Amino acid sequence: MRFIDILRDHLDEFNERYQGRITTTMRQAIHAMLSCRSNSQSTSHWACQGCTHSADFPLSCGHRSCPQCQHHTTQDWLAKQQAKLLPVDYFMVTFTLPFEVRVVAKYQPERLYQAMFTVTASVLKDFAKNSKKLAGDIGFTGVLHTHSRRRDLHPHIHFILPAGSFNKHKKHWQKNKGKYLFNAFNLAKVWRARLLENLAQHPAIILPASLPKKWVVDCRHVGKGLPALQYLSRYLYRGVLPDENIVSDIDGQVCFEYEDSQTQSTEVRTLPTVQFLWLVLQHVLPKGLRRVRDYGLLRGNAKKLRLQIQLMLAVAGAQFQVTESPIIAEVKRRLATRRCPCCQQPMRFMGVVKRTTNFMPLT
Repeated sequence: MRFIDILRDHLDEFNERYQGRITTTMRQAIHAMLSCRSNSQSTSHWACQGCTHSADFPLSCGHRSCPQCQHHTTQDWLAKQQAKLLPVDYFMVTFTLPFEVRVVAKYQPERLYQAMFTVTASVLKDFAKNSKKLAGDIGFTGVLHTHSRRRDLHPHIHFILPAGSFNKHKKHWQKNKGKYLFNAFNLAKVWRARLLENLAQHPAIILPASLPKKWVVDCRHVGKGLPALQYLSRYLYRGVLPDENIVSDIDGQVCFEYEDSQTQSTEVRTLPTVQFLWLVLQHVLPKGLRRVRDYGLLRGNAKKLRLQIQLMLAVAGAQFQVTESPIIAEVKRRLATRRCPCCQQPMRFMGVVKRTTNFMPLT
């Protein structure tokens, strides 16, 4: 059972029910998913390296909300993040938007999510500068998630950060000792005050009259960084709900599986089909919004500094985890992934074929 099949079969009913709430970005995502691997106007052309057999295959849409695409993107992102790992302990800090403010995500998602990134990054940087253990520049990676495991609207940002800082004046790496980094309650207070101040500056955003005084921030030690990165990568580029989690689509009801965060057991949720479609499609992100962002020592243009820190730690006797180079991962990704049905030899991607034009060779 595929999400795209359910969407295609019930698209008219979905459009009628949610006509006034479907955004332009959602419609673009729907169009991309319905044409994924089914558009006969453009196909990828493959030729066998062992015989004369050749074949054409429909192109993937490549949309980040499509459950059929982005598998290689996940692998590439994880490989690049692995190359940035430092041989130190890591922490995961999670900033969760309270229920009362989530209504803003329905009508002003771009402004809200941008504000969440801006505010949370500033909070972490300021806490690091004011910390006696750190008192320097830190690096961290933020990943925006908009849903809970039940796929309800539940915006929150996970930050993965190495437990240490770099003093650019002393050229010194300051290691954070122990399994404590920041006070979560203090983080929550500052996060609440700064986000509300930020949102109040946007006249199009109307906040509820009653807001909770206590917000939730979780700051926990996660050991080495690789397991945390692997956890985040599972939810990055595979769509909101993988097809293998959909159990059935019978009599206007869709059942799907999810893992309960409290009991760690597999649960099944059942919804009317059209409501199920909205549950998934409401998480389509605004066009151009980056849901993964690197800051400080982990940003792209800090590679030279990051290599210096890795060298300093290596000289000090730190043990690095063996990870695959992103370059090697990219080469592997580009290798032929199809086998010839005639001789079982690898087939090579030759280019893209369009009906209205001649063959476009790969350059």
